[in-house]
Amino acid sequence: MKGPLTANIHSFESLATLDGKGIRYEVFFVGCPFRCAYCHNPDTWEGEGLRMTVDELVKKLVRYKPYFGKDGGVTLSGGEVLTQSAFAAQLIPALHDKGINVAVDTCGGVPLTDAVKTVLRIADMVILDVKFHTEDDYRKYCRGSLQTVMNTLAYLESVNARVWIRTVVVPGINDTEEDIAEYARLIKFYKCVERWQLLAFHTMGFAKYRKLGIVNPLEGTPALSKDRLKELQAYADKAMEG
Repeated sequence: MKGPLTANIHSFESLATLDGKGIRYEVFFVGCPFRCAYCHNPDTWEGEGLRMTVDELVKKLVRYKPYFGKDGGVTLSGGEVLTQSAFAAQLIPALHDKGINVAVDTCGGVPLTDAVKTVLRIADMVILDVKFHTEDDYRKYCRGSLQTVMNTLAYLESVNARVWIRTVVVPGINDTEEDIAEYARLIKFYKCVERWQLLAFHTMGFAKYRKLGIVNPLEGTPALSKDRLKELQAYADKAMEG
């Protein structure tokens, strides 16, 4: 007889403020289909984390409800939560039963199985990464496909999901106004998109590559400055309006 479904959990962050509305309790799942050159969490790509059942995880998360209250909630991230979509499809309704809002933070790189569609449909909001604006750059920098991401966005549009788009901007790779204009052409006509946020590439994860013995493809690349990020975000906001 099979026991309850379990998930492989990497870690938790109790006071996340950037991954959804309000204060969030963030759950990082192990496993990701991409290998993004700028990833600052390579330790979540694979391996064995903490095995937890839905009931065990809900019991843990409910304890933090007084901190995030009605305006915040739980964000399921990673790694990539949709690599464990059957678990997430059970977890989200269990959290809803406790009055907890759930956001899903995804790279959009997992094919649209029935379980993946269920998770995307029942989440209160979805944070979707659109990392690059060409197939060539997705293959080069992520070992993935832009088409899979756009299929995910199209599905989110079809179910009237609430969506935030995020893009990490890396100096020398996708940090020009021309790049931003190309991203805008991809996403601006999707009515489900409430917000497009640019994030600055940083080097805080470099130490993890050295510790894990993984080659860092962006070793030596500088962090994006706050001023440049501000300029590009203003350009992105204008591009989405035009």
